[in-house]
Amino acid sequence: MAAKQPVTAVEGYLAERRWRLRLGLIVLALLIGLGVAVLGLGLCAALRLTGSATPQYAAAVDHFKYGSIGSEPQSGVPYDIWRALPALYPEEFEGRNDFSAFGFIYETDAKGRRRELPIGVSRRQVNGVDVVWLNCATCHTGTWRASAKDEPRIVAGMPSNNLDFHRFVALLLKAAADERLEPQQLFGPMEKAGAHQDWFDRIVWKAAVAPRFREGLIRIRGRLVPLMERQSSWGPGRVDTFNPYKLIQFGTPAASLSEAEVHGVSDFPAIFNQRPREGMELHWDGNNTSLQERNLSAAIGAGVTPQTVDHRAIRRVADWLMDLPAPASPHRPDASAVARGRGLYKADCAACHGAQEPRGYVFSGPYLGKVTPIAEIGTDRARLDSYTEAFRQQQLSKMFAGTPYRFTKFRKTDGYANQPLDGLWLRGPYLHNGSVPTLADLLKAPADRPRAFLRGRGQDVVDPVNGGFITTACDPAAKAPAGTQCYDTTLVGNGAGGHVYGTTLSPAQKADLLAYLLTF
Repeated sequence: MAAKQPVTAVEGYLAERRWRLRLGLIVLALLIGLGVAVLGLGLCAALRLTGSATPQYAAAVDHFKYGSIGSEPQSGVPYDIWRALPALYPEEFEGRNDFSAFGFIYETDAKGRRRELPIGVSRRQVNGVDVVWLNCATCHTGTWRASAKDEPRIVAGMPSNNLDFHRFVALLLKAAADERLEPQQLFGPMEKAGAHQDWFDRIVWKAAVAPRFREGLIRIRGRLVPLMERQSSWGPGRVDTFNPYKLIQFGTPAASLSEAEVHGVSDFPAIFNQRPREGMELHWDGNNTSLQERNLSAAIGAGVTPQTVDHRAIRRVADWLMDLPAPASPHRPDASAVARGRGLYKADCAACHGAQEPRGYVFSGPYLGKVTPIAEIGTDRARLDSYTEAFRQQQLSKMFAGTPYRFTKFRKTDGYANQPLDGLWLRGPYLHNGSVPTLADLLKAPADRPRAFLRGRGQDVVDPVNGGFITTACDPAAKAPAGTQCYDTTLVGNGAGGHVYGTTLSPAQKADLLAYLLTF
């Protein structure tokens, strides 16, 4: 049927005006619809990309093990990538589907189900993406066994004797430049590991999450690899505290580090009973007397920054550690030998290290928690030299500057601090660098101490005779069993010399002193 034609010019004008009005309304409706869609999409994206939250734990011990201290935003690994890493790098994970290959410890819940994250790894949603990284428990939770057949018993507060942090970091730095971490390569492994990502998530991951994570890793790789190439592998139970701190926090070039300061790897320390330690000279070299500054500095080592640190969460951990007791020793040495050993200890050792009494450990002694000069104690000085005056100046002038948390107590010392010995049975191997495997070995002349021994997986059976953990001798030139490393005392920073106190006692006196030390 032919279209109706206007009869007059006026009708034609009105018809054209109505058509234009309808067209305008249609365009307006489309624009409104498009605006609503864009606004809705924008709101949806905003809600998805600005979410920030972290699990809260009712029990303080769970907060210590799994709570966030603020390390994830700057240093963390997106949770979906974390779960996919075992499948992406099966050779590094020894075919395991978890991080136990690196010495991370897993617990089971009340129903016997293994927790999804190991102890020392926390979770936080950052800009809508779940990210995981480290907390205080990473370096301060370990295991022991009464015999090789036993299941490991987990102790919060003892040194992490299993964790091979160097190998874990090396894996991440390797992944930074590996094509398996490219966005297109990630989606399949992440989905197999349990990730559920819709089309919007994939856009965000391709455009931002995966590239940003890789760029961060590449940046850290550029700073750390030149340092790690100059060092021996740290091995299980050990960490270089201050050199990565210099490179990452202050941008110090690795090439500018002197040869003397670059080998400062030492053992993770125990952190029982912090209240009596307030005011002591803390850290291995006694460079700070403030628990608050020590804790904050340690948190930076775990990956927090002045911008991301969760002060409230750290305070909660610190409060809990104030009165965390060291577990009682399971050893039951001969009582008469213990009595004789107590006399020897009080005559020559208690002034520096306090004493173990039936009512508990006594934190008392004129030199307890104070620095003994390196010229006198004579132990390996590499850790002491890694903390330099230049670094101290940077800490004081830059860290938390303009805030109530600014560091003021750090100082450069000339030796190592005399440590309280609570929980001594869980602290092996001994000395600040873990170079002497047992207490009996510590009472030997340095030339007679073991030259090499295994550290790491399976080396947590307590030694009821020699103190510490049962030692497995090894050959540094041979390949160590999986999960272990042959600790070579001849390497720079690994020296087992010094601390010759008690080494000239008679064999009978050493046996008595050792019996008493087994009660700590």
